[in-house]
Amino acid sequence: MKKLLLAAAAVAALGSVPTIASAELAFNVGAATEYRYRGIAQSRFKPAFQGGADFSAGGFYVGTWASTIKWIKDAGGDANYELDLYGGYKGEIGGVSYDVGMLRYLYPGAKLAVSPNTTEIYGAVSAGGFTVKYSHATTNLFGFANSDKSGYLDVSASFEIADGWSVAPHIGYQKVKGAGNDIYSYTDYALTLSKDFSGLVVSAALIGASVDKIGGVPTYVSPSGKNLGRNSLVVGLKYNF
Repeated sequence: MKKLLLAAAAVAALGSVPTIASAELAFNVGAATEYRYRGIAQSRFKPAFQGGADFSAGGFYVGTWASTIKWIKDAGGDANYELDLYGGYKGEIGGVSYDVGMLRYLYPGAKLAVSPNTTEIYGAVSAGGFTVKYSHATTNLFGFANSDKSGYLDVSASFEIADGWSVAPHIGYQKVKGAGNDIYSYTDYALTLSKDFSGLVVSAALIGASVDKIGGVPTYVSPSGKNLGRNSLVVGLKYNF
């Protein structure tokens, strides 16, 4: 089914021409008690500052997003922030929404033995409040050697419960390819409660990841020995404008 959806997206893209009248430019800034990505702590459980911009026209979109991080320095590198660049196309067929695109994660000045810079292509389908998304790495994945073709499967949902409040459950599985890398594969999960106050979004999320251990030590661990996938409550504040 995924191949059929991708083919349909390509046909729709060829037949669509963005117009100035349909173009939109949006920005967002925010902060969180910590930055988690796919269940793993990126800021060593410390607060993170974040922001981004998006441009869309006729179903096509491009954007950028950045966040402060600490994991590169913890790994011996020298990057203070993550910069994401992405683009793709969104559409709908028979009541089913789809989204296909590419995302590039950049860590300027990282200086690690294996570059953490990562490129993924992705495809998602959504219906009835549920979304299934698959992301496929075309480069090494976040600094793991020989880990291209790694994949992340994400199943999530979003439900409005009352007066602008919404709840979003999520479960995902990160497969890390390559010899010796399988121990870094894991399942992550989250349950997020949020409310939009006319562009100001307040959220609270219970987040965690089931990571493996080697000799009792988690495969994703901070310099002080803390499990980077441990269960945590992450509170966030974001303003969209």
